Amino acid sequence: MSAKESHDGWDLHTSGPVGADHRVLLLPGGMCTAAFFDDLVKEPELSRASIRCVAATLPGFGDTRALEDPTMQNAVGLVGKLASDLGCDAIVGHSIGGNLALEMVATGEFSGPVALLEPAFSREDEFKELAILDRIGRLPGLGHLAWVASVKTIGMAMKGELPPDRHDALVAEMKESDPRFCRRMIRSYFAYLDHHGSLVARLCDSGVRATVVFCDRSKVGLTDKERRDLEACPNVTLVDVADSGHMVMMDQPARTAALILKLVSTDAGPRNGDRRVSGS
Repeated sequence: MSAKESHDGWDLHTSGPVGADHRVLLLPGGMCTAAFFDDLVKEPELSRASIRCVAATLPGFGDTRALEDPTMQNAVGLVGKLASDLGCDAIVGHSIGGNLALEMVATGEFSGPVALLEPAFSREDEFKELAILDRIGRLPGLGHLAWVASVKTIGMAMKGELPPDRHDALVAEMKESDPRFCRRMIRSYFAYLDHHGSLVARLCDSGVRATVVFCDRSKVGLTDKERRDLEACPNVTLVDVADSGHMVMMDQPARTAALILKLVSTDAGPRNGDRRVSGS
């Protein structure tokens, strides 16, 4: 079971032995909180391992106090400090949390292995609805109201994405997110995507061992060129998970737990010949 803790303003959910051989930082996606990893860390294979999992809510999501500087650059630096403070030797990031992990290795904030669950490597890959909301969010007056409405009605967007028995509780956490922070954070996020065009080269050039996960029922995409470039990258393993939507850690918790165990294995290297992975 996860325990709620705090560190330097971060809300954390921790699980696993204190003196574990490995510490893995779990970064949830936009408007999500550490609670979105609670089911994953209960997986028997993971809970029996000598791994200390620390799920961290980005300040501004859930009921946490928002960062004054909502830029990707600032968030990456703060997450890097958190990973260092906690002694984490691997990172698993989901959605925008995956992009934060990607940028951490690209900028040298972190050098351990990473698993990127459903990240976006370009604007083209991202949810179209999020891109539309970002454009509306830039309009004077209307922009803030659009984000307030989006946060209040997030339950509709998450229909079918969350486990039925936890849907209401998790949506309630998302509704606590600060609309002003979300608006500014997402604006910075899209500016970051537009600046780089594609992030594939940033991940490959980092030289860091990375597992990149995409799911067959998700709206997050990957262009044909990005896929070819990732497949040609010697430090990246590209994994396609079947029978899963965007929330792979909930749709396929056992499969995700197995990826984490492999991530921290010292003899695990990328094997780009093995692409298609069915859900389990």
